[in-house]
Amino acid sequence: MMGVKKIEKIAFSILFVSTIFVITPVMLIAAVILFRGVPAVSLEFLFSMPSNGMRAGGIFPAIVGTIYLTLGTALFSIPLGILAAVYLNEYAQKNWLTRVIEIAIINLAGVPSIVYGLFGLGLFVTFLGFGASILAGSMTLAIMTLPVIITATRESLSTIPNSFREVSFSLGASRWQTVRYVVLPNAIPGILTGTILGLSRAAGETAPILFTVAAFYLPRLPQSMYDQAMVLPYHIYILSTQVPNVSPKIQYGTVLTLVSIVFILNITASVIRSRFRKRKTW
Repeated sequence: MMGVKKIEKIAFSILFVSTIFVITPVMLIAAVILFRGVPAVSLEFLFSMPSNGMRAGGIFPAIVGTIYLTLGTALFSIPLGILAAVYLNEYAQKNWLTRVIEIAIINLAGVPSIVYGLFGLGLFVTFLGFGASILAGSMTLAIMTLPVIITATRESLSTIPNSFREVSFSLGASRWQTVRYVVLPNAIPGILTGTILGLSRAAGETAPILFTVAAFYLPRLPQSMYDQAMVLPYHIYILSTQVPNVSPKIQYGTVLTLVSIVFILNITASVIRSRFRKRKTW
């Protein structure tokens, strides 16, 4: 029979090899994008309009469209997601209806993104008459992001010890005052982290924006929330499949720009979480 230490070594070896298998493809992809994308990135590439049928020039309209879309998604999803999570965690009774809502939220997180795109097309673009616009695209991405924000917020709220609430109640505070001044301030790190990660996912999505906002090419920047916009994920798809004779340098430079935006959002989430954790005294 094998000893306990030998079994433990085998288990650790399997875990280590599994980790390497997970990390290696990601590192290779990142290395290829960096190696082939860096030569294309310059101020002119980032801040100029496309030209020559998008075979030359820059990607400024796609960057602006991505930023508008991400801000719109944050505007619609963050307040709604946090308020829904606070209600479910702090106010809602534990009954069959609450369980159904919780299961629905979990299932919504696993719905393919193309389904959200078709839902946005039917509801916002056609039924509500917003047309293909930043408004319709933002609302579609907000609905897709809501399960992530609600789940992250609920997880963060549930980590706050009940003794905090009990002390607040014993001092005469109402439930809302307890949530407002005790629970939410202590749950902010987890809420912000989940929110930013959800927005970074939305910034990189292509399927939900195909029918709701993305434009093949626009010679100008969007002027209002009812305008279409060029967006980086869809622009990458266009450059790779719809426009012939595009330099790979431009394609990889565009990919590197999008990955950098998502990476910056993730780093921001980590820094915010780290700073708030340092302030905790419990």
